[in-house]
Amino acid sequence: MSSDLAPRPAAAAPASADDDNRYKAVQNKLHKLATAMDDATLELESLRRSMQANATRTENVARDIENAGLDGKFVEVTNLVSVALGGAAIQVRRLSDAAQETADLTHETKSTHSQLYGALDDIRSNRREKTPRPGFFNR
Repeated sequence: MSSDLAPRPAAAAPASADDDNRYKAVQNKLHKLATAMDDATLELESLRRSMQANATRTENVARDIENAGLDGKFVEVTNLVSVALGGAAIQVRRLSDAAQETADLTHETKSTHSQLYGALDDIRSNRREKTPRPGFFNR
């Protein structure tokens, strides 16, 4: 009962959390976050399936132990492992659902951001003259 999933390095952030709020930088950060969350959803679903399969196998092992006439405590302990794996699979499913919801909202946010600020960025990017940075007139 093993998993092919490998942990990622702790420093591998999907997007940097800096103060660069230019249009293209925000679009890039949203894209990276959405992609990371989509990937996480797929990995979590794979983990859930693996855990569920292991729970089923463990349940079958408990049945085999019982049929072999071994001590009942081994059957009980093996069944507890099966139940724990099944419960963990349910929680991984909930986490996967939350990751998918976050990915969907991030895609939606990226689209809304593009609708609101994309044309303005095109205008600012294609001018020869410098224009004030966002927030300049709010001072």
